[in-house]
Amino acid sequence: MGVPISTDTIRAMFLARLSAMCKSEMPRYRAMTELVARVNADVLAAHPECAKRETSAGDGAGLAIERHGAVRVGTAGELVLLRRLFAVMGMAPVGYYDLSVAGLPVHSTAFRPLAEAALRESPFRVFVSLLRLDLIPEAELRDEVTEILARRSLLSPRGLELLDQFEGAGGFNEEQAREFAGEATEAFRWRPDATVSIDVYRRLHAAHPLLADIACFKGPHINHLAAPTLDIDAVQRAMRIQGFEPQEIIEGPPRRRCPILLRQTSFKALAEPVAFQSPGGGQATHTARFGEVEERGAALTNEGRALYDRLLSAALTNSIENSSSSNAAGYEQELARQFEAFPDDYAELWVKELAFFRYRAMGEGLPSGRLRTPTSIESLLAEGYLSIEPILYEDFLPASAAGIFRSNLADRMAIGNLERASRQSFESALGCAVIDPLSLYSEVEAASLAASLKALDLPRTPPRRNEPTGSPLA
Repeated sequence: MGVPISTDTIRAMFLARLSAMCKSEMPRYRAMTELVARVNADVLAAHPECAKRETSAGDGAGLAIERHGAVRVGTAGELVLLRRLFAVMGMAPVGYYDLSVAGLPVHSTAFRPLAEAALRESPFRVFVSLLRLDLIPEAELRDEVTEILARRSLLSPRGLELLDQFEGAGGFNEEQAREFAGEATEAFRWRPDATVSIDVYRRLHAAHPLLADIACFKGPHINHLAAPTLDIDAVQRAMRIQGFEPQEIIEGPPRRRCPILLRQTSFKALAEPVAFQSPGGGQATHTARFGEVEERGAALTNEGRALYDRLLSAALTNSIENSSSSNAAGYEQELARQFEAFPDDYAELWVKELAFFRYRAMGEGLPSGRLRTPTSIESLLAEGYLSIEPILYEDFLPASAAGIFRSNLADRMAIGNLERASRQSFESALGCAVIDPLSLYSEVEAASLAASLKALDLPRTPPRRNEPTGSPLA
C-alpha cells in the first residue's frame, strides 16, 4: 500500500475539492465566501484575539475553510454507504436531530471528527438527512419513490472499489486517497438532469419539495457549504446591502458578549434549470443549493441546553402571539429580551454549570507547602493556578437546521401533524448508534482538568464545580 495517509488528510483533500467545485459551479457562493473573508479580516484587524472563538490557531488561519456541508439521502442503504464513505475521512455520526418538529419529513445526524486534534487538523463535518418516506400519506407515491431510489447508486463503480480497498487494507496511500477524494466529490455534484419525467417531479414536489429534491436526481447533491465568521451580524448586514437576499433572521441565539452554541444564516437557494426525461421532456427550475455562514460559541451542558430551549421557545411563542412581533425585527427583539435571563459572562456560566470549559494549568506546580491548605477548583482559579476557556460547540441545533432548510424551500412547505421521529429507527437504518455529543464535551472537560491537576502535582479527584470555595480536593 505504501505510506498510509491519515484520515484527517483525506478529509482535508475532500473538502478542498468540494469547496472548489461549489465555488466554480455557484459564482454567488464564491462571492459570499469573499464577503465573509473581508468581514473576518476587519474583525481580526480590530480584535485579533477574536480568532480564538473559531479556531485554536490564534492567527485565524482556520477561518479560510468551510466548517460544514449538508446532503440528503433517500434510503437506509444510501445512509449506510455515506457512513462508510465518511469513515474513510475520520468522521463518525454524532447526534440525532428530529426535524419533523418543523414539518420536514427527514431526520438527521452529523458526521464529524471526534478528537480535538482531528478537529484542529480539519474541522469539516457533514449534516446528513434521511428521508422519512413513512410521512408521505399516499401509498402509491411512496411506492413510486421507493422504485426510483432503488435504481440509483451514489458512488461510481471505481468509488465503491476504492471503499472496499480501504476497508480491507485499513488505509490509503496518497495516490489512492486523492483518487477517493475525487470520487467522493463527484458523488455530491449537482447534476441538472433529472432521473424522472416532469410529471413525476411535479407530483413529488407537490407532496413536499424535499421529496422531489431527494428522489428526482442522480445523487445527494451537496445543498450547501458553510463559511465560518467572527461576526455573523456584520455578514448579514453586508449580504443585505450587496443584494445577496439573506434569510430574514439569523438562526440560533442572539448576539452576545460570550457567544454560545451556533448561529447561522444563508442566502436564498438558487433557482436552477433542470432537464427532465421523456415522456414529455421539458425544463423547469429547482431550488437546491445555497450558501451558508456560521458563527460558533461555547458548548452548553444539559442544564444550559434546557435553559436555551426554554428561552427560545418563549421567544417564538411570544412573537407569534404578539402581532407587533410577527416580523423578523420583532422576533429578534423578543429573542434578545428573553435571553437576558441567560448569563452572558463566562465565569457565571462556569459557576452555574451551564457551559463546558477546558482547564489549563498556569505554571509548573503549586508552591511548596501549598497542599497543607484546603484546596478547591474555585480557589485554584481565583489564585491563578488554573484558567478556563469555553469549549467550542461542534454540533448543530435542530430548530436552526429546520429554519435554514425551510427558508430555502421554494414554497416553505411543511407537513402538518407529523408523527415524531424515532432515534431507534434512524440508528437501525444507519447500522450503528449515534454518539451523544454532550459526552464528547464532558470527556474533553474532564481530561483537561485531570491533566491540569497533574501538572500542578494534584492528581486527585476534583470536587463538583459548585461546592463552596475552600472545599478540599479529596
